[in-house]
Amino acid sequence: MRASGRSRTRTVVAPPGWSRWLVPPAALSIHLAIGQAYAWSVFKPPLESALGLSGTASALPFQLAIVMLGLSAAFGGTLVERNGPRWAMAVSAVCFSAGFLVAALGAATRQYWLVVLGYGLIGGIGLGIGYISPVSTLIKWFPDRPGTATGIAIMGFGGGALIASPWSAWLLGALGTGPAGIARTFLVMGLAYAVFMTLGVLLVRVPPTGADIPDAKVPAVARPLVTTAQVSARNALRTPQFWCLWVVLCTNVTAGIGILEKAAPMVTDFFARGAAPVSASAAAGFVGLLSLANMLGRIVWSATSDLAGRKRVYRLYLGVGALMYLLIALAGDASKPLFIGCAAVLLSFYGGGFATVPAYLKDLFGTYQVGAIHGRLLTAWSTAGVLGPLIVNAVADARRSAGHTGPELYTTSFFVMIGLLVVGFAANELVRPVHPRHHEPPTDGARTGSPAAPEGAAS
Repeated sequence: MRASGRSRTRTVVAPPGWSRWLVPPAALSIHLAIGQAYAWSVFKPPLESALGLSGTASALPFQLAIVMLGLSAAFGGTLVERNGPRWAMAVSAVCFSAGFLVAALGAATRQYWLVVLGYGLIGGIGLGIGYISPVSTLIKWFPDRPGTATGIAIMGFGGGALIASPWSAWLLGALGTGPAGIARTFLVMGLAYAVFMTLGVLLVRVPPTGADIPDAKVPAVARPLVTTAQVSARNALRTPQFWCLWVVLCTNVTAGIGILEKAAPMVTDFFARGAAPVSASAAAGFVGLLSLANMLGRIVWSATSDLAGRKRVYRLYLGVGALMYLLIALAGDASKPLFIGCAAVLLSFYGGGFATVPAYLKDLFGTYQVGAIHGRLLTAWSTAGVLGPLIVNAVADARRSAGHTGPELYTTSFFVMIGLLVVGFAANELVRPVHPRHHEPPTDGARTGSPAAPEGAAS
C-alpha cells in the first residue's frame, strides 16, 4: 500500500492486534447516515404545504444533492486518497450535518433557497466525500474479500432510508409540519447525524504500510482480470477498461433508478384497470420492499462476486436484468406477484452494482488510488440519476397524453431499459486486463504486473 507522510498525519494507523472487522462498522456509520438522502420524499409534502412549493421545486434539494455527490466524489477522490479516511469522514460529517443546520435555518425563516443551499449543495458535498471515504481503506484491509467488505459499507447507503424514513415521519409528527416543525426536525437530525458519524471518524484505522493483514488469506493462484500492478487515477482515465465500466455502471443504475424513482405511481398505474387495484398503503409497501431488495442486494451480490468474479456477476446484473424487464413488459398486468418479484430482483441488481464496482476497480487497477478512481466513476451515477427518471417519466407522460392507461404507460420505457442493459452487457464483455503501459513503476524492488491470463478471460 502506498501512502504519503501527509496522509499518515491525518489518520491513525492500526496498532498491532487491531481487528480489521472494526473498520466495516466505522464505514457503516457514515453510509447509514448519508443514506438518508433516499428518504427525502418524506419532506416533500410538508415543504410544499408550508412554503407553497410545487412538486418540482420540492425535489430540487435532492436533485442537487445527487449532482453534488457525483461531482464531489469525482473531484475530491484524489484528496480522499491523499489525506486518508479519517479526514474524509470528518469532512463528510461536517458538511452533511451542516447541511441540515442550514436547511433548518431556511425552513425557520421561510427562505427556501437556504434549504436548497444547505441540504443540496453543502450536504451533497458530504454525500460524495462520505460515499467514497471508506472504500480504499476497506479494500486494503480485506484484500481477500474486497466485495464483501465494500458491500457491508455500501449496504448502509441503501439501508439508511429504512431508518431515516420512519424517523423523519415521527419527528415531523411530534414537532409539527409547519415551517417551525420542519426546522426543528432538520436541527435534530443534523445534530444526531453529527454524533453518529463522529463514531466512524474516531473508529477508522488504516493498516500499517507493508504489513500483512491478519486473517487475510489471499489466493496464491492468480485469477484472470485481478492485477498485482498499480494504476494511478490519471492513467485509469486513459484506459478503455475505465470507460467500459463507466458504461456498465451507468446502464445498470439507469435500469434500477427508473423503477425506484417512480415505484409507487408505477405499481398503481400498472394494475389500475384490474379488479383489485393497488391501494396507497400497498404502493408504499411496494416501495419498502424495493428498498429492502436494494439494501440486501448490496451485500449478497457483492459477496457472491468474491467467489464468482466481478465480470460474471455483472453478466448476471445486466443479462438477467434485461430478462426481468422483458418478463414485466410481456406479462403486463396479468400477474402482480410476477411484477413485484421481477422489480425486486432488478432493485437487488441495482444495489449490487454499486457495491461490486469498487472491487471490480481494485481487480483492474490495484489499490494505489482506487478511491480516486471510484470517485471519478461515480459520474456515471449522476448521469443515470437524470437519465433513468427522464426515460420513464417522459414516456409515461407521452403515452398518458395519447390516452393510454395501465401497463401501456411503461412498456416502451421497459424496452428502452432492455436496450441499455444489452449495451452494458456488451461493455462488460469488452473488459480486459489493463495494458502494462498504464502501470505505475515498481517501488522498493516490488514487482508489478498482471497475472498471465488469456486476453478475453473473465474474472
